[in-house]
Amino acid sequence: MVANMDRPVRLCEMARAAALSPFHFHRIFQALTGQTPADFAKQMRLDRALGMMGGARRSSLTEIALACGFASSSDFSRSFKQRFGVAPSAFDLAAWRDERGRELEQISRDESMPHVVKLPGRSNPDRFRVCIRDLPGRTVAYIRVANPYKGGGVMRAVERLTAWAARHGLERGRWLGYQWENPEITPLERCGYYVAVEANPFTPSGEIGRFRFPAMTVAQIDLDGGIELELRALRWLYGSWLPRSGFVPADQPSFEAWVGLPFAHGVERFELGVQLPIRR
Repeated sequence: MVANMDRPVRLCEMARAAALSPFHFHRIFQALTGQTPADFAKQMRLDRALGMMGGARRSSLTEIALACGFASSSDFSRSFKQRFGVAPSAFDLAAWRDERGRELEQISRDESMPHVVKLPGRSNPDRFRVCIRDLPGRTVAYIRVANPYKGGGVMRAVERLTAWAARHGLERGRWLGYQWENPEITPLERCGYYVAVEANPFTPSGEIGRFRFPAMTVAQIDLDGGIELELRALRWLYGSWLPRSGFVPADQPSFEAWVGLPFAHGVERFELGVQLPIRR
């Protein structure tokens, strides 16, 4: 689905990719996600459309509709209104983002999560430096973690994928973390986080999935510090550097490219590169 957001993907295609009959794929997918494949795909397309509506370069609703796999602007407007109650032209994106932001702030008050201090403005007091890198295509083995902002699901997924990678001699590969949803757009309970390791070739099985990312250009910031530093880097990268850079985000997720194994220093110190896929 995520590799073909600009066109409808038929149930038989998804079932074939999963090596299941359409009937069993539909049943299993709904049991795992709580949504039908069609509803899940429509949700992803609407989330992507919201992100495009708030981008630095404004596109027309027709351009957004076609880029997100809707048949027409009227089809997009109808689906948008069914979910949000208003037409896209009347949607208050700023208020929606403020509400999502308050959800993120609530997480910082959770005693089981690291405390997140108030983020600074769009200046660069941390002296972040951006490096533009061209990356080759890469295939990853991944585990998807549903609702990663609650509980220890991400850490448990890292443990399971690390054990799998060790059994297959892949633990020395580059480790990545990413999510397709934007938590400033998508409600947190509907976000997913992907723990991944570069692995080529291998056969996916069980909860271990396989995805092929194309070659891409990324803006990278190298970090060595706590979660507060990473959050400040992301806020500065998107809010200050990107609008002035001449680049726009590519249709790929941002990555945490870990140095060594994920959480090698626990949850107090992260050593990684934040990678924002970009295009001119």
